[in-house]
Amino acid sequence: MKNTRLSPRPHPNALALAAALLAAAAAGPAGAQNYPITPQQRAIAQQTAQQGVPLSELAPNAPDEYTVRRGDTLWAISRMYLRSPWRWPELWGMNLSDIANPHRIYPGQVLYLDKTGGRARLSTRRGGSGGTVKLSPRTRYESASDLSLPTLNPSLIEPFLTEPEVVDDESVLSRAPRIVAGNEDRVLLSRGDRAYARGEPDAPLAMPPGPSQQLRVFRNATPLKDPGTGEILGYEGQYLGKVRLERGESTETQMKDGKELTAVVPATVDVVSAREEIRAGDRLLPEPPRQLVSYVPRAPAQTIEGGRIISVYGNAVSYASQNQVVAINKGRNDGMESGHVLAILKNGETIVDKTSGTRETLKLPNERIGLLMVFRTFSRVSYALVLEINDTPRAGDLLANP
Repeated sequence: MKNTRLSPRPHPNALALAAALLAAAAAGPAGAQNYPITPQQRAIAQQTAQQGVPLSELAPNAPDEYTVRRGDTLWAISRMYLRSPWRWPELWGMNLSDIANPHRIYPGQVLYLDKTGGRARLSTRRGGSGGTVKLSPRTRYESASDLSLPTLNPSLIEPFLTEPEVVDDESVLSRAPRIVAGNEDRVLLSRGDRAYARGEPDAPLAMPPGPSQQLRVFRNATPLKDPGTGEILGYEGQYLGKVRLERGESTETQMKDGKELTAVVPATVDVVSAREEIRAGDRLLPEPPRQLVSYVPRAPAQTIEGGRIISVYGNAVSYASQNQVVAINKGRNDGMESGHVLAILKNGETIVDKTSGTRETLKLPNERIGLLMVFRTFSRVSYALVLEINDTPRAGDLLANP
């Protein structure tokens, strides 16, 4: 895909500042970075977010009016309107406080494209001022919160919001509760089987109050290495399935040979799903809270340097196809956020110039071969979905700002 030269902004740092403010708002009080924001800077950021994009950035057949349909996604609508769909926040004119979950878009809403003043803006009000929602007669406003469009087809990434686990320290998995045996001497366990598990002596697997707890089952702790430096950025657990904790770990006192002995009674778990067969020694981790799957596709505010694809998730091969999930070597510590779009660059080969008598060594240029979007972040790595490709991405390929 060809890179597009963007029109200059009224303020040289306005877009970067706006993106930084948007990122801070998205993170919320607990996760936001401490950006010093003056009233003047906030005004510039708001103006940048509202001014739209140059008309040259519109897709050739961008409709002046579009009624959102069931099954649409934010990325598909972005692609319908923009040559660079990650510039959606500028086109839509989002409020800073709503960037993590933007002006919700629902089936039945009508989107209007305003092209006045040489710049394009999109809103739900004819004329471009935004705010008013036009719904079809069959769509109830009260139920709209359950119908808002996801950024991507949820089925592509929903499993990865809870299944994979990346930990900074290998001991997180090695010290996690483990399955010690299957019921009736079963060695390989699948859905419907009962098993027994226990934690470390100082952290027994207890039954929490409330409903039965579900735990994810993992095996191994595969190191995720930076393809450029070889540094271990984290450890990825191999996801196997889920179990439900039915009874917590306890102890039982017995008499043997006239002596009172205390024995550990393992916790009881039932296998509720299994991607692969589960066995003794596999580790258990709590299931994380369910996450929202509607993100804002946008370019990172900061320049991405040294970004690479680490691996293709769940595959023994190194090549990725469209709609596959990959691990990348940038995470929260690098400023990565859910919704960040990155370009995939094929690393140019090093060749010998055989057309010259000097047989000089040449490095071919890096070629852009696709796009991916980050949807789950960890400290130093992230998972991303491959959105578009015109060649085959592979582990080691470079990543850059789109």
